[in-house]
Amino acid sequence: MFNEMEEMSEIEEDTQKNRFLTFSLEAETYGIEISCITEIVKIQPITDVPELPEYMKGIINLRGKIIPIMDIRLRFKKEPKPYNDRTCVIIIDMNNLNIGLIVDNVSEVVSIEESNIVDPPTVSCTFNNKYIKNIGKIGKEIKLLLDCEKLTRDDELDVIRKVV
Repeated sequence: MFNEMEEMSEIEEDTQKNRFLTFSLEAETYGIEISCITEIVKIQPITDVPELPEYMKGIINLRGKIIPIMDIRLRFKKEPKPYNDRTCVIIIDMNNLNIGLIVDNVSEVVSIEESNIVDPPTVSCTFNNKYIKNIGKIGKEIKLLLDCEKLTRDDELDVIRKVV
């Protein structure tokens, strides 16, 4: 029985391997591994929480569960944009904590072959884009693949954990 469950888990991991949910921020397209995502919801009323980092917009009550909310635009130091009917919240599991990521809009789920996933270029030794894990190529399009575990620093994550 245990071996069957282990095999089913491996099959599920294989079906999610190299599959990414894509979303847009301005002209760039980003991807998040499907295995990190819990669900996608429409933007909801956000309760402000004092003393969180600027990019953390506050918390939402999602079916009785308190979820901290991060605005990806602010995290990536982009200009804020008013939320609209296309704005979505992607709930991810980050270091055993559910966090909602506010994005401009969700595009699609794509499969990217292993051979089309490359490391980001090293621009200089002083520049390190820690949020980008890999770059995916689909035809002539480029998808910036995020490292969900690195969207917050450990000390920031500790502050967020205290809120929820």
